[in-house]
Amino acid sequence: MTFTIIFLIAFFLSFGMRYWLAQRQLRHVAQNRDTVPAEFAAKISLAEHQKAADYTIAKLRLGNLESILSAIVLIAFTLLGGLEYLNQILTQQLGNGILQQITLLCSIFIISGVIDLPFSWYKQFKLEEAFGFNRMTPKLFWLDLLKGLALGAALGLPLLWVILSLMAEAGPLWWLWTWFVWTAFNGLLLWLFPTFIAPLFNKFKALEDGPLKTQIEQLLKRCDFASQGLFVMDGSTRSAHGNAYFTGIGKAKRIVFFDTLIEKLNPGEVEAVLAHELGHFKRKHIRKRLLVSFALSLVVLALLGWLSAQPWFYIELGVTPSLAGYNGGLALALFMLVSPVFGFFLTPLNSLASRKHEYEADNFAAEKSSASDLISALVKLYQDNASTLTPDPIYTAFYSSHPPAPLRIANLQQCR
Repeated sequence: MTFTIIFLIAFFLSFGMRYWLAQRQLRHVAQNRDTVPAEFAAKISLAEHQKAADYTIAKLRLGNLESILSAIVLIAFTLLGGLEYLNQILTQQLGNGILQQITLLCSIFIISGVIDLPFSWYKQFKLEEAFGFNRMTPKLFWLDLLKGLALGAALGLPLLWVILSLMAEAGPLWWLWTWFVWTAFNGLLLWLFPTFIAPLFNKFKALEDGPLKTQIEQLLKRCDFASQGLFVMDGSTRSAHGNAYFTGIGKAKRIVFFDTLIEKLNPGEVEAVLAHELGHFKRKHIRKRLLVSFALSLVVLALLGWLSAQPWFYIELGVTPSLAGYNGGLALALFMLVSPVFGFFLTPLNSLASRKHEYEADNFAAEKSSASDLISALVKLYQDNASTLTPDPIYTAFYSSHPPAPLRIANLQQCR
């Protein structure tokens, strides 16, 4: 029962920390709801500040409900025998082999998706709608869902078959071969996404000739950045939120602006936002994140390789492994279910690294573009996206990938 106890300690500790942090954020945002921070008082009205607070609180409350249900589902799948029951039923129907294990994993994905669906619907058509951000129709919601399922099946099923085949036939070092496959697969996705995957969900058109395009091209020249093109995406068909990003690898890099971003910001502000995104590339943040991701995936797969050979890993999580048969899918299923419980405690490290990168990208933007324009753009985006200006410091330190608004803008003011 040793691992069961370890798992339960980690489970209750992680769930308790999630809830405690969410409650801290709720209280802190609510307590500061009626006062706009002094540095924003001339730019953001009290009504806009209160809207951001209410939006943040509504999302947190919904997130708490999702966390509670996710915790119940996790225990139901593991210690209460849900995964064991599902595995036995499928074994009786399909025998013990790769087909049965793929079906087991797909069943878990489908069950999890069905449980999550009401939350996705509520968030889109109730919460986002209530605050004026939703522009998606029910038809588009279901169409996106079906496309996502079809794409997931087209890409995921062959990958699962390869991984499970390696687990069955590649010997004790199957995890190392799987890592090579996983790395190649992710590289393929990076190449496919801009030109084949993203257009399945959104429409892209070339940025029209004009002052904005000229200004962006001059920025790219100053930054020595070559891209396949500048594109505008129809983000307004789904949400009022705005953003910009670049995607792809090598010569296939694309720069993409949400149409909502171009609507809200002037050319100088759009340039500054793009300069920030380019800062991530020029400061090698993308490369560093990829390398860290690949290194972590190697460690994770090595751990899975060891755990999958330990009978106690299955038994102490409520599952009976097949002694003479094949347990690859069962090991994957258990690992995917329980690893987030332990991985949760690494969240602050990832958040800290991400915030450091954001400061570096802001400094790059201030150097290559305009700190004042980036500040102006950020204030508009905080305003239009109803982002809270008064997050709880401990919640921020644990979760936030971006620095709090006051600290981020104070840093940019020093770069003027």
